[in-house]
Amino acid sequence: MRYLITGGCGFLGSNISERLIKEGHDVFIYDNLSRSGSEINFEWLKTIGQFEFVNSDIKSFDSISLAIKQFMPDVIFHLAGQVAMTTSIQNPRLDFETNVLGTFNLLEAVRLYCPSCTIIYSSTNKVYGDLAYVEFEENESRYICNEFKNGFPENIQLEFHSPYGVSKGSADQYILDYARIFGLKTAVFRHSSMYGGRQFSTSDQGWIGWFCEQVFIQKHNSDHTFTISGNGKQVRDLLYSDDMVNLYISASRNIGKITGQAFNIGGGVQNSYSLIELLNFIGSELNMIPKYIKIDNRESDQKIFIADYSKINALIGWKPLINKEDGVRKMLNWIKELNK
Repeated sequence: MRYLITGGCGFLGSNISERLIKEGHDVFIYDNLSRSGSEINFEWLKTIGQFEFVNSDIKSFDSISLAIKQFMPDVIFHLAGQVAMTTSIQNPRLDFETNVLGTFNLLEAVRLYCPSCTIIYSSTNKVYGDLAYVEFEENESRYICNEFKNGFPENIQLEFHSPYGVSKGSADQYILDYARIFGLKTAVFRHSSMYGGRQFSTSDQGWIGWFCEQVFIQKHNSDHTFTISGNGKQVRDLLYSDDMVNLYISASRNIGKITGQAFNIGGGVQNSYSLIELLNFIGSELNMIPKYIKIDNRESDQKIFIADYSKINALIGWKPLINKEDGVRKMLNWIKELNK
């Protein structure tokens, strides 16, 4: 199989690329290497095996068109994008051009030059907005939503908040409409919280890895402080990188069952943590009590988002296999290796 991966040197992209290279597939990575850690992942992937690479940006229609015409992929994993809500507010034009125009460029290039290709897009739960209309309860460590005890399904209302939510939501809808109107084989994955090795987290994106790293640093430097937004009771479901890789590859091989559809993707209720609960678990693993400063809530932040992944499970049999405790331990080991 021939796989083209936009953003293939990012966190998710490098993990998928590693698996495909090891399986002996033809892999073409398209990445502008702008994301923190992407150049490190690029050098690491070169130690895994052979792949083709172009250093370019999906904002360029000519460039992505040329890549598709030359490589003629069977499958495209479209993972390139602007990924931070804070950045989208600081630079909404960059956010729009990367997420909306970049995705449109990719779709048009496929429609014109490689219409039999499969496209699977990495979207976000932010397309549902802040979920302020949902009733929540609050206990000592987390928010609880009794209305959606199994997580949020795909048929809740779309409500784009923040430039990031609007740009990802727009791209999400373009991906689905190109299946509807032009017959392309596309699918959308609306992710919750992803984490694992090869993730170079920042305070803006990759919160699980970021807080693992902050507590790890504090363990070795008691003067180190960090902040959390809000009261720390916000809840997300955690999905480890190996489970994500399994999902994308399985989906690409079962595209006929999922074409033109969107899916909520996450670890589910059993793999959910509030920020407080995550910090407490990390502290127990490192034999310490994390110290942090609370600041204001982030704009348009969801009190809780847990993905109901039953739809994708029913269609292709996928479900998370790595539980949150083992996953966070793996994340901590990755951070220890980085800080040797």
